[in-house]
Amino acid sequence: MPANILNLPCYKVLSIQENEHDYHIDVETLHAPTSCPHCQSSNLVGFGRREQMVKDLPMHGRRVGLYIDTRRYQCRGCGKTFYEVLPEIDEKRLMTKRLAQWMGKQAIKRTFASIAEEVGCTEFTVRSVFSDYVNELEKTIRFETPKWMGIDEIHLIKPRGVIANIQNNTIVELLPNRNKDTVVHFLHHLEGKERIQYVAMDMWTPYRDAVRAVIPQAEIVVDKFHVVRMANDAMERVRKSLRESLTPKQRRGLMHDRFVLLKRERDLNDKERLNLDGWTKNYPELGEAYRLKEQFFGIYDAASPDEAQAKFIQWQKSIPSEIADAFADIERAWGNWTMPILNYFNHPVTNAYTESLNSLIRVMNRLGRGYSFEALRAKILFAEGAHKHKLSRPKFERKERRQVEPEPVMMYGLPGNFKNFEIGESLARMVPKPAPEPKPYIPKSTDSEKPEKNYGVDISTLIRMIENGEL
Repeated sequence: MPANILNLPCYKVLSIQENEHDYHIDVETLHAPTSCPHCQSSNLVGFGRREQMVKDLPMHGRRVGLYIDTRRYQCRGCGKTFYEVLPEIDEKRLMTKRLAQWMGKQAIKRTFASIAEEVGCTEFTVRSVFSDYVNELEKTIRFETPKWMGIDEIHLIKPRGVIANIQNNTIVELLPNRNKDTVVHFLHHLEGKERIQYVAMDMWTPYRDAVRAVIPQAEIVVDKFHVVRMANDAMERVRKSLRESLTPKQRRGLMHDRFVLLKRERDLNDKERLNLDGWTKNYPELGEAYRLKEQFFGIYDAASPDEAQAKFIQWQKSIPSEIADAFADIERAWGNWTMPILNYFNHPVTNAYTESLNSLIRVMNRLGRGYSFEALRAKILFAEGAHKHKLSRPKFERKERRQVEPEPVMMYGLPGNFKNFEIGESLARMVPKPAPEPKPYIPKSTDSEKPEKNYGVDISTLIRMIENGEL
């Protein structure tokens, strides 16, 4: 009899055939049914057989097909017929449960086509298995609701909403779009949404309206990055407006030096300062735009919202009419989002989160080819090894010591009150007390009672996995 190379205890291997690419293994179940599934009668007789081909895990680089000799029975009690139940076989597909589980895990980090090739099935089957696998993960994996939530935009084929845990620098959800209804639906069904204290976002009105509608207790904060970026955009508009008056050589030079104009003055080296000085002296409007850009960045050096607002008003008054149109978007945005912008000065968003999210946006274009949004979302949210966990440990409790009663002192015929004398007290102290029996320390709550907290997908880990081609 061939060795059972399958490691499936419920089956007996009858024969094995192999070629360069595949194993063909004939098997049968070890245990026949003992009762009718319809009436539970034990009076059963054989009523034929049929062969079923079932896919199993690849072995030694070869695809595996199990040919199961499935038996059919008839119940003498009710007259109905039935086939024996095949253990370890997926209920929806002709494959083993372990193969379906393996395919689901592999599909998180590999292409569907490569898995289909390795297993010997269609790409459609891989997609179907992956969908079921993700649905099961959705039921079991729960991310902690952040106290400080971030709502931003990320590009996966097209703009998508991304929900982040700012304090832990993680992603907790990807939304199919940035519409208000989509965000409202997510927030409405979010467990523990009453714990959210702050929501950082860009200046996208549907985000603000959704937060105010569902979690009005949360304070809205516009991240500094989204505001100061508008100053750089204004600087670029002024630079581009000058191109018509320049020679082709000057245009190329200005194009090359545009990064100098976008750089903070404090970060310029000597060569860059020289280039900047040449452009701003020859083109005063460019110099004014650079001054305004730098002064606008300086607003974020303010120590309070009131100081920031005063600096903005002063900055606004200093805008020359010649380049006012270039900076109009900033004035309009500040007017429409005054309080959320000023809230930043009381509750600044961490640079680590902003930088990580920007880095993620830059590498996201490596994903998205050939996948639906649902598949991409699953690959990101359920990437193995990318989650940030924390075990909630029990509180340290001081151990309790048992009080030990003093042993009576044998006075050996001395008067009963002799121990009140000095020598009697000395004798009493000399009598050794028995060591107390150790009392096992039993905490009121154990680690097993405290579930592991999952804060979502660590953004830095996700970036590394995308750059290394692990997704």
